[in-house]
Amino acid sequence: MTASEPFVFSRGNAAKAAEIIARYPQGRQASAIMPLLDIAQRQAGGWLPREAMEYVADKLEVPHIRAYEIATFYTMYNLEPVGEHLVQVCTTTPCWLRGSSDIVSACEKVLGISVGGTSPDGKFTLREVECLGACVNAPMLQIGVDYYEDLDVPATEKLLDDLRAGKRIKPGPQTGRQTSAPAPGLTTLKEFAE
Repeated sequence: MTASEPFVFSRGNAAKAAEIIARYPQGRQASAIMPLLDIAQRQAGGWLPREAMEYVADKLEVPHIRAYEIATFYTMYNLEPVGEHLVQVCTTTPCWLRGSSDIVSACEKVLGISVGGTSPDGKFTLREVECLGACVNAPMLQIGVDYYEDLDVPATEKLLDDLRAGKRIKPGPQTGRQTSAPAPGLTTLKEFAE
């Protein structure tokens, strides 16, 4: 979508929006603004043009500024076009202490772009972000809606190379760890695990 095209929810997204709005009591439908902005962003190709924000505000009968305030406050909303794959590397202290700066460098090298840039083919946008909430599995990054955790440089390079090649990449810890269990395995209550 270009910024000059009118924005209207697709039939499927209009149904999703109606379902979400119906969850709120009468007079409180404006509370649906965040999920509706998310639907609009997904429909617009990963970003929120002004027309989409205004459409959502009009749908919820709130001033346009309410949609702008929310979209500019939360980093989950993109106010400019992004690549097909939005790569967001967490650089908050826990990830930084475990090597996120090396992960950022690996991403820049493999993707051929700097933080904040989009690849010439439009496939990748690279960003540094603050806490993504998976500190125990640091360092980590997010691509789209999926988290990739327990990264090192070789794992990051392979992940991005596989993504570029169209291969399916498995989200979650990249070391074989089960979710956020202790990295070396169980350390307590071992007798109950056997």
